[in-house]
Amino acid sequence: MKDKIANLLGLAIKSGKLISGEDTCKREVQANRVDLVIVAMDASDNTKKLFSDKCSFRKIPMKYFGTKEDIGIWIGKMPRAVIAVKDKGFSVKLMEYIDLYADSKNFGGE
Repeated sequence: MKDKIANLLGLAIKSGKLISGEDTCKREVQANRVDLVIVAMDASDNTKKLFSDKCSFRKIPMKYFGTKEDIGIWIGKMPRAVIAVKDKGFSVKLMEYIDLYADSKNFGGE
C-alpha cells in the first residue's frame, strides 16, 4: 500500500498538482487552494499544530503520513515535513490509500 501512495504522490508532483514546503503549503492553505495536506509523522510539534489548526479552520482534510525523508524521496526532493495536493481526484485517492494503510498496520498487515 505504501508503494501505491508513493506512486500517486509521484504522479501528482509530475502533473503539477502537489506543492511542498511549509511556507508554500501554509500560503496555499490560507488561500484555501488545496484539497489535502499531508504532514510527516516526524514533523515538529509546532508544524503539526500549525497545519492542524489552519486545516481545521478551513475544513481542509489533513493526514499524518510517512517521515520527512520518505516524503522527500517520494516526490523527488529533499526531505519535506509538509506537502499539499491541489487536485480533488488525487486527494480522494490518497486519503483512501492512507486510511487503508493505517488500517492494515493496526491489524498486523504490511
